[in-house]
Amino acid sequence: MQDLTESIIFGFKEILNYQTMKLVFFIGVSVTLLWSAIGYMLWDTLISISSSIIDLVPFSMIRSNSAWMLTSLLWLVLVIVTFALILIFFGNIILEKVSKERYTAFSLTLIFVSAAFWGLVGFLNAGTLHNKLLQLLNWLPFETVEATMAYLLGFYFIYSGIIVTMLFVTSFFSESLLTKISKKHFPYDALLEENELETSRNRVVDIAIYTVVSLLAFPLLFIPVVNFLLQIALWIWLIKDTFVEDSSALLVDAQKMKRLSEYKKSFFIISGVTALFNFLPLFNIFGPFFGEITMFYYIKQIKNEL
Repeated sequence: MQDLTESIIFGFKEILNYQTMKLVFFIGVSVTLLWSAIGYMLWDTLISISSSIIDLVPFSMIRSNSAWMLTSLLWLVLVIVTFALILIFFGNIILEKVSKERYTAFSLTLIFVSAAFWGLVGFLNAGTLHNKLLQLLNWLPFETVEATMAYLLGFYFIYSGIIVTMLFVTSFFSESLLTKISKKHFPYDALLEENELETSRNRVVDIAIYTVVSLLAFPLLFIPVVNFLLQIALWIWLIKDTFVEDSSALLVDAQKMKRLSEYKKSFFIISGVTALFNFLPLFNIFGPFFGEITMFYYIKQIKNEL
């Protein structure tokens, strides 16, 4: 447990490093702009697909799921507005107290605290809020509710694309990223040479499996609670498989690779923490880097026990 805790702390510290942040923002902004362009060009198609799917779902289920999705949207708006108001009223004071190098780290911490606060408020009032939104949706015509759900699904498709692409790109550059971190913190420890062809093939296979399972399980996304559990389970599986593969390829030889399964509980915990980043825009671009670095540090800590 100590190795796991140290690894998570190390991962958080490293993503707040200025050099790592520059890479995160470069890749994150590039991937987001790419999917924004794809979404803009294919928006009508996405809405058409969403509407076709919604036509197959009972209205009561659409209404209930729309209420939950609107609750999530309200939470996101409150987080962003809270962050903006704090910067507007206290921005000058913050700039005087926080150095330029730590300003981004402070901003992310502020977003996290705001998200946790409104998440707690929402959790404590979830039933009341959900019922109020259901009443609102009951007053609206079916066509309006259907169109709202279709638009929310369109954004869901795009956001899912951003998350999976971020994970794939981070994994693709993992050898370079982890080599730099190893030289910085463990300059006397040599890394193994990664078989890039095999690792790339595994990445593609994992994403293909994730995509197929997501499509087959898509109807379950209209069931409240089940949709949340399903989505986070798929993210955790994809993160675990990808990042364990990336890190072990640099640290563990083939003979010891099988013994990594003894530590799968810790791998799932790291992947679960990483998956939580995906529930908050902006934070989501840091998730893959946190997971990659944390998994690398953890496997490095336990490799002598294998």
